[in-house]
Amino acid sequence: MQDSAYGNLMERRKIENYHDPQRVVTTTWVEESMWRDDVRIVEADEHPDVYDGGHVPGAVNVDWRRDLLDPGSRDYLAPESFSELVRRLGISDLSTVVFYGDQANWWACFALWVFELFGHLDTRIMDGGREKWVAEGRPLTEDRPVPEPAVYPVPSRIDWLVRAFREDVEDHVRRRYPLVDVRSPEEYRGELLAPPDYPQEGAMLGGHIPGAVNVPWELSVQADGTFAELDSLRSSYAEQGGLKPEMDVITYCRIGERSAHTWFVLRYLLGYRRVRNYDGSWLEWGNLVRAPVER
Repeated sequence: MQDSAYGNLMERRKIENYHDPQRVVTTTWVEESMWRDDVRIVEADEHPDVYDGGHVPGAVNVDWRRDLLDPGSRDYLAPESFSELVRRLGISDLSTVVFYGDQANWWACFALWVFELFGHLDTRIMDGGREKWVAEGRPLTEDRPVPEPAVYPVPSRIDWLVRAFREDVEDHVRRRYPLVDVRSPEEYRGELLAPPDYPQEGAMLGGHIPGAVNVPWELSVQADGTFAELDSLRSSYAEQGGLKPEMDVITYCRIGERSAHTWFVLRYLLGYRRVRNYDGSWLEWGNLVRAPVER
């Protein structure tokens, strides 16, 4: 069980830190901080073998399939398993955990979002991800660190704060609350079932959830993979999505990783107090019997 101090921090966290640009750190900050005892760097990629080809010195690897998913259901780790994982990675409950990865940080944001399910208090994203680090010629190593096991209390799962389920999405459809489809326009229109250049598989039907607006995740990043300027972000989601920070917003994509990226932008960069990621996304909705679909 969590001690009272940790529990109080968790309660505070439910109402604080929504608008927190410091959740984004630069590659320079990472290079200067990567050997600090209170900082742990975590690489999370679409394909975990990318890490083996060279990574930030001292960074540990999180394989989203192997490490974050429950092997017996389409869900995430039990609290005890999460505690065991982070202890093995050398992460304590007070560690600053900085995530980065490929694909402009899709899976880094997804891994951070999973850590949020367990209420980890200090999570950050390295702006620009793996591509920017490599492009700047910063150091890489193929050595796998062996961290000293850390102390981490078994946390509670707080899914309701950051995660939406099918029933929540159905309620949004009925109430005409905001749903943000962050996929490509072709996926949104039902012309594709997955991103261009990916196998077109996974769902029986193409299209989008009724009432969802299409704000592709790419609008939140610049050419080098770093997050767009705040004014540009505000314009993208206000003008194209009709969104306001006080709204109850659900994001989704195909399997939840791109929408975790948008969730991060809305929550921490733009200060949306009520935004959740529907990780079932189109893989679930596009296979539901009698679920309404628009094209």
